[in-house]
Amino acid sequence: MSTGFDEGGEARAALATGAASGTGSPVTSAALITGAASGIGAAIAERLERDGWDVLTVDVQGDVGFRADLTTRAGNRDAVGAALERFGRLDAVIANAGFQHVSPIEEFPEERWDAIIALLLTSPFLLARYAWPHLRASGAGRFVAIASVHGLVASPYKAAYVSAKHGVLGLVKTLALEGAEHGISATAVCPAYVRTPLVEAQIADQARAHGMPEDRVLEEVILAPHAVKRLIEPAEVAATVAFLLGPEGRAFTGSPVIMDQGWTAR
Repeated sequence: MSTGFDEGGEARAALATGAASGTGSPVTSAALITGAASGIGAAIAERLERDGWDVLTVDVQGDVGFRADLTTRAGNRDAVGAALERFGRLDAVIANAGFQHVSPIEEFPEERWDAIIALLLTSPFLLARYAWPHLRASGAGRFVAIASVHGLVASPYKAAYVSAKHGVLGLVKTLALEGAEHGISATAVCPAYVRTPLVEAQIADQARAHGMPEDRVLEEVILAPHAVKRLIEPAEVAATVAFLLGPEGRAFTGSPVIMDQGWTAR
């Protein structure tokens, strides 16, 4: 855990400490972040550690604190258990793990559908289910799903991804209603395209699906719906999550937090 704070660190340190222990010492809040080997998940982990949180990073591979296959029940259960074993508490779950597959519906591989739904929708449900008693015990538990603008709109050739992201918004609304009396909030961050390996990996698939050269995909396909023609940086999403986990984010629950570069304004 990093103990260095940048500007505003005193305020962040305050929000990253839970209730006092029996000895009067502050207790550092603990977060579990999935899909944390790179991209948005890694940026969130870096930000929370800088803000004074204890963080368990989870992914199926890479340099993370705990490796787990989150397409399985056991993987999700073990990830929550690992956070509790390491920190003795769990105050926030950030469900970020995901991948993409681009294909027309009549060619969409059924096994890819199953895997995407398992990781992008079933895993957040399982994480919430297994973490719920501990988020309740926190007194101010937070569940944040990294959804997508594709939880609000659709794009062709992304049947599984769009379906899963729409589903996770429904999950977050339900969690918000169930968690309200226990001090648990639940939100879904909905960014447009972010500069991540997931987006970069789509370029070749999008080129094939749209029948165009790869060097035209970013401008003509990926950024086409954006009013602001740039990719969002992972650190921007991480800053939004840090806000939602802090005291200023308490009023946000049961709703999407949209950062879509003007996409849904059309």
